[in-house]
Amino acid sequence: MRFPPHITRIGAAAALLSALVVGGTVTATTADAAPTAVGSICYGDLPSQAYDTLDLIAQGGPFPYEQDGTVFQNREGVLPSQSSGYYHEYTVKTPGSDTRGARRIVTGEQTQEDYYTSDHYATFDLIDFGC
Repeated sequence: MRFPPHITRIGAAAALLSALVVGGTVTATTADAAPTAVGSICYGDLPSQAYDTLDLIAQGGPFPYEQDGTVFQNREGVLPSQSSGYYHEYTVKTPGSDTRGARRIVTGEQTQEDYYTSDHYATFDLIDFGC
């Protein structure tokens, strides 16, 4: 059995995850903010390549792609609104792809949440390290 590299993130992510479980979505509350919604995914349900990416994040690299670790701007507005520099993105390799593919881990610094997207930022799932 694999143990999650961000085991210390369980407490920080639990509050956000409980909001997701109770209400199903997390919605921005300011009048001019775009609504946001994320789902959740169990750590054990991630593709195996996502474990490799999470391990590299925990180790601080080295990362296989130059873009890994760069600021994620959240231009799509799917994730909760945060200040610039809050989110960072990392590639989750796609077997058989000659490019970076569409899969990413996006991390949030302040509460140390980790999100997975398999469709290049169209949807996100908060990674639940407790299941």
